Amino acid sequence: MGLVATMTALLLGLVTASARSSFDSQDAAMRTNATNILTLDRLLARYGPETRSTRDLIRKAVAFRIETTWPSDGSAGSGLAQAQDTPAVEEVENQILQLAPATDAQRWFKSEALRLTEDVIKARWRALGSQEGSVPLLFLTVVIFWLTVTFVSFGLYAPANASVIIVLLVSALSVAAAVFLTLELDDPFEGLITISSGPMRFVLTQLGQ
Repeated sequence: MGLVATMTALLLGLVTASARSSFDSQDAAMRTNATNILTLDRLLARYGPETRSTRDLIRKAVAFRIETTWPSDGSAGSGLAQAQDTPAVEEVENQILQLAPATDAQRWFKSEALRLTEDVIKARWRALGSQEGSVPLLFLTVVIFWLTVTFVSFGLYAPANASVIIVLLVSALSVAAAVFLTLELDDPFEGLITISSGPMRFVLTQLGQ
């Protein structure tokens, strides 16, 4: 049982590290995406007034993304699933492609805007493709089974008194909380632990300036 407990602790540590790494990578990707969107807006602003409609579309797309991922009413966000249905990002790229630059500066602004738009589109689909999480269900089932066997062995020969029951209950709840937090980290867009909406909300306040 000592070996089983050690293996369970090792696997929980690996799963936690994997979930944390996935959470951090999604958070970094969101911050990079926010930077790209703000830079795209500034490039279009420098291109000329003919990009006003495109910039307005970008602002609407960002506001929609924030409201679906981090709802203002505090409800659970369905976020990425709804964001998948909006074609705003592709429409922004289409409008940029229709621009007819007249100077070298405008040609450079257009090429850089297209590059950033492509980065935003890739980040969007990458986020959509990583919704399944990194903790397999079978793996989680095995870990829970091992934990159950371990706690059964702890109480197998223990006297059935209040102290033993309370200690086992508190220990089981602690381990369950650790597993719960790991699963929360594995889904960075929903649940109690989500990535911060701060970068995207900051971008929304700066768009169109």
